[in-house]
Order: sequence, then structure tokens, then C-alpha cells
Amino acid sequence: MIQAFGLTSNPRKELPPAVDDVSFEARAGRVTALLGAPGAGKTTALRLMLELQQGRGVTYFRGRPLRRIAHPSREVGVLLGDVPGHPARTVRSHLRMLCAAAGVPVRRADEVLEVVGLVSLREERLGTLSRGMDRRLGLACALLSDPHTLVLDDPVGGLSARESRWLYGMLRAHAHQGGTVLITATDPKEAARTADRIVTLEEGRLVADQEAADFSRTRLRPRVAVRTPHAARLATLLTKEARTAQRSVEVVREGGSRLSVYGSTCADVGETAFRHGILVHQLADEIGDMGPGAGEALSDAPRATQGGYRLDAIREPDIAAQGPASVTAPGRAKAQPKPPADEPPSDATAFRPEAPDGTDRSPSTVAHEGHLAPGGEREVPSPLAQDGQADQGEVGAMRLVAEADHSGAHEPDSAGAADVSDRTATSVQTSTSADSATTGQPSAGAAPHPAKGASPQDPTRLRPAAGVATLNALSELPPPISVRPAPSPLRPLRYELRRAAGVGTGFLTGAAVLVVSALTAALLARVGHTPQHRLLAAWPQELPLPPAALGAGLLGAFAFGDEFRHPALAADRGTVPRRLGLLAAKLVVSAATALLLAFLTVGCDAEVLYLLYGRELAQVPADWLPLSASWFGLVIGCAWAGVLAAGIFRSTTAGLAAVVAVPVVVVPLVQKALEGPAVRTAAGFPLRLREGLLLQWPFGGERYLSAAARMIAQPVGGALTLSLMALLCAYVLTTLRSRVR
Repeated sequence: MIQAFGLTSNPRKELPPAVDDVSFEARAGRVTALLGAPGAGKTTALRLMLELQQGRGVTYFRGRPLRRIAHPSREVGVLLGDVPGHPARTVRSHLRMLCAAAGVPVRRADEVLEVVGLVSLREERLGTLSRGMDRRLGLACALLSDPHTLVLDDPVGGLSARESRWLYGMLRAHAHQGGTVLITATDPKEAARTADRIVTLEEGRLVADQEAADFSRTRLRPRVAVRTPHAARLATLLTKEARTAQRSVEVVREGGSRLSVYGSTCADVGETAFRHGILVHQLADEIGDMGPGAGEALSDAPRATQGGYRLDAIREPDIAAQGPASVTAPGRAKAQPKPPADEPPSDATAFRPEAPDGTDRSPSTVAHEGHLAPGGEREVPSPLAQDGQADQGEVGAMRLVAEADHSGAHEPDSAGAADVSDRTATSVQTSTSADSATTGQPSAGAAPHPAKGASPQDPTRLRPAAGVATLNALSELPPPISVRPAPSPLRPLRYELRRAAGVGTGFLTGAAVLVVSALTAALLARVGHTPQHRLLAAWPQELPLPPAALGAGLLGAFAFGDEFRHPALAADRGTVPRRLGLLAAKLVVSAATALLLAFLTVGCDAEVLYLLYGRELAQVPADWLPLSASWFGLVIGCAWAGVLAAGIFRSTTAGLAAVVAVPVVVVPLVQKALEGPAVRTAAGFPLRLREGLLLQWPFGGERYLSAAARMIAQPVGGALTLSLMALLCAYVLTTLRSRVR
């Protein structure tokens, strides 16, 4: 079950907030649809609920806010937009990688593939999937952790009718199993067919919260679509005949040669046109969308429908004269007269019920349920607690009673009262002055004398019912929503291994490095004047780094660069979580990859030199131990520099640039700092190191420490060490800064 209270986005410069004080409820075992035109605030409302965007409000998922759920992916499955996976990754590999991130067994990937019908496409690349297959994969990603709640933004956007029916069938099956489904939709007819409850948004505000049956009755009305070159004449004739026959017929001009006739049939309209010799080009039964304000009658002024046509409503005088509660069509009430122009506009958020002690107990958010309790009372969930946090698992209730004065007159609204007729569900019918008159008693809280200029048709006012518990919240605004940090993979090492092995980029890079290194070693051996250790590493004096070091740095940069380019780990926010566990896993995997690449490079170079020039150039150097330590340290350092730089600057190119900058920029600076005569030297360091250790290390461990110290003392080793320390500190600082934000 989802309970959202007071969702309000931050204003954008001079523009109003995209979502303003939206409260609704999505129950378990049902499909709930957020309906609205593009730009109505549906996606923003979902992002506020999922704590992906700053604003105000609170949302409970089965009684708990999302930030207090240990593993949100196991509670809420989310699909916002397309699946942002690497286009070269296969469907099965992508799901197996996400299994490691969610901490579920790898067999779950095959299970969801079977559920969504992608078993035959499991080896297909993500970049080759059609729109329908991509939505199936997105649903599979949302179902991967077997969540109770599904939150999907426009799940059928761009799909065919067949794919849409299949997807809605999947969502219906999930709801029948006891899950909660919340989707967004732009087509009212489609929402009425697929959802159990429909919440309508217009310009960021809640205008209706109805059951699907009530929504269909009040907004989706049957009509006769007529296209004729004599639209004005036919409209006049239809109106005249309906008035003569005392029938409730509404004719709406939709611009040009189109008419929409409500309350009539094709036969009646066709007979009228035939009798008067009017040419008709189209005559068909349709289901018309009355727009978000369908619960209220059309105003006298022209209004625009969702399709953008200008509608001029033609109503019958005798029906309009029957009073404010007359009905022009089944299930649709006539609009009440508007309040005087000098009366300030009302706002539901300004409603301030008073406690018995006279203190202001007003909330900033009121959830409009769209239905009335027995007796004409409306139940409204309680807003936020006094300290800005909602009570855990408990939602109070307040009953607001819409009552009219027995004489039909009301006093003017005070500054704290507001008319909520524009914010309530379209299926709600408030009590009129005639209803109060039949009781013979004045309504609770009504003024003893009518106000000057009050009209019997004034909108009813909402007052707290006597004896009902008031809201226990004192705060004017709902609590602020802080952006929830992206979760770290529950199994980061396994996730990183599957991420690196699931794409062929790493294998192609390694193969290219081996080929370039072998060719470079052969050319250096042919030219001569190259030391043997540089010959085996294919490192000429003219290049800042050998091919193996550059390849290791590039592979390290891919570790974070691909994550930011294709953020599959945090698809709902388009970023990568800055967690030390994920960083440690990437450093371990990149180090292992660099070691393997360094070993294969030396082996391939030695084999090529042996085949071309004999055994002399392929011999192992006498000082192979320190040279091997320096070689492996250089390659690993380049790989780590690529990982850290790509994580800081969020780009593969920046990671590779940082690797190249070490020998080009940092090494000359270190060499200049070490130039000149030294007063003291570190002679005898190995002996003092051996004496300083209380215990003798097994297998001559002090020798390795001494070799590491000598490597760091070299200009390249020192520069690489300084660069790694600087990049690591920068990464930690950016991580802490993001958490502080």
C-alpha cells in the first residue's frame, strides 16, 4: 500500500511548482493510475515519492518511508524511462549483473526472463531490442528482487496495442497476487480499462481521485460524433428539437465542421439531418473525454479539451432553468454559479480547522479520497507530525463535513477557510441549500444570519464535524524531501566481475595491447640501443608509458566511465553510487586485470623476440625481482589512476588523460624537486629497516619492502604514488560532499 501526503516540488525560478500539494493512496491488490496530460506532474510526483528529487511531502510504502527500508529494491520495483544498459551487453548478462547488485541468486535472472517472455532473446544485445522488448526487459528488472510494489512511469509509451495488453495483463496478475501497482497514463480511456482507481492531475494539482467506474461515468461519456459542412445549423436544430421534446441533449461545437452530441443517438441525429436536408460526412458513436474537470459542468465560457479544440457548449434554456442541481446528462451535475468577482479565490491548502481551544490546527496537505462516508462526511488522512516527520505506520483521520445553511445563505469565507470544490474528486456531489432546507435545522457552524449579498447557490463550505478528533499536526508545511543516495551493490565484487566480463570492450582492449606491444618490441629490437628490460616491456625512451600501462589505465577508466555512460546500477537517477565498497571492488578487479595484462605482455614480447631474433634477446635479466616489482607496480598504478580519475570526473576520457598526465606532467615536477645536491642520503635504509623490525619476516619480506621503497624513490614511482594519493583523497572528498548534500 502506498500513502502519499502533501507532495510538493520546489518552485523553478519564476514558474510554479510542477507538483503542488498532491495526496493520494494506492491500495494493495489494485492497479492505481496517475492520469494527466504531458506536463501535468505525473513523473515529478513519482520522483518525489521515490525520494529522487528535492521537495516536500512524505510517502509510506506499507507504513514505512523509503529511506527507512533497508533494501528498497526488494520493496519497490521502479521503471522510469528506458533501460539504461550497455548496448553491447546481452539481456541475460544484464540481469545477472543486476542480480549481484540486488543480492539475489543468479537463477532469478532466468526466472524473470521466463515470466516476461524473453527466454528466446536472452542472448540478444540490448542495443538491438525493439521498444516492446525493451519495456519487457524494464519490467524484468523491476521484478528482479520480487518487490511488493511496482511503480512504472508510462509503461506502455510507444507500444503497440498487443504489447500494451500483455503488459497490463502482467500488472493485473501482480496486483491479483496481493501486490501494489502504481502507473502513469495519459489516455483516459486506457486508464479506465486497465486501472481500478484513477488519480487525475492537472497542472500539478489533484483534481480527482475516483474508482474506475465513477471515472468512466463522470468523464468518459458516450457521444455521437458528427462531421458536416453545416455544423452551426445542425447544432441549432438539434437543440431546438431536444427542447421541444423535453430531452436532455448537449451539443458541443468542436471547431470547424465537427460536432459532439451528448445524450442522443446516431439514429436521432441522422433523422434530424435528413429531414432538414443537411449533408453529413461522418456519423459515429464514440466515447468522449470530458477533460479533468468532468465532475463539474462545463462553464459558460469556451474551454479547451485535451485534444486542443475550442468547445462552445449549447445548452437548453428550459433545463438550465430547473435550478443549480439540474442534470444535463446521466451522472453529471449542472455547474453551480460562480462566486462574485470581488470574492477572493479559495484554495484547499488554506483551510484551517480550529481546535476546541481556539488554536490553529491546520495542515498543509489534505488527501482527497474522492468518496463520501455515510452522512456526507469525507475522510481525510492525517498530515504530517508536528516535528515534520509523519508518525510511523499510523495515519490519523479527520472528517470534514460539507454542509449548507438551512436558508441557503452563507457568511463570507474567512481568511482561514477555503472552498475546495476545485480540488475534490469529480464524483463527489456536495450538499446544496435545498438539502439543508429539507432537514429543517441549520448546519453545524453556520452563521445565524445570512451574509450580505450571499446567494443560495454559493458553494458549500467544509467545516470540521463536532466531536471528531482534529489533526494532531501543527506544522504549516510537510517535511522536506532529501534526495536518497543511490544504494551500493550488495555484492560489489561479484557485480564488478560480471560488469567487466559482460562486455567485449575489455577483451578487445587487451588483445590490442598485446598486438601493439609485440610489434613495438620487434621494432625496438631491430633498431637496437634499447635495454633488455625496456625491450621486454616494449617501452621506448620516446614514449611516456608502455602500451601495457596505457591499456591498464584505459581498462581502469572503463570501470567507472561505462557506469556513468550507462548507469544500470542506479537507472532511476542516472548516476553511480559513490560508495567505498564499490570503489574497493573496482580497484581489486582492475588490479587483477592489470597484473594479468602485464604478465601476458611480457610473455608475448619474449616469445616474439625469441621467434624473430633468437634466444639472446629473450633471456631473463639478472635483477628480475626488482624489475618485476617495478613493472607490476607501474601497471597497477596506472589502472588505479584510471579508476579514480574516471570516478571523480565521470568520464573515460578524463581517466585516460589522468594516466597520461602522470609521466608527462607529474614526473618532470618530481625530477626537478629531486635535482641538486643533497645534504643527506638514505644510504643503509635496508639495514636499518631490518633492525627496526622486531620480528623477522618470513621468506625475506624485508627485501620486498626495500624493493618497494626503491621503486617509490624513483621519479616515475614517486610521481605515480603522489598522483594516486591525490586522486584517492579527491574521490573521498567528493563522496563525503555528496553525502553532506
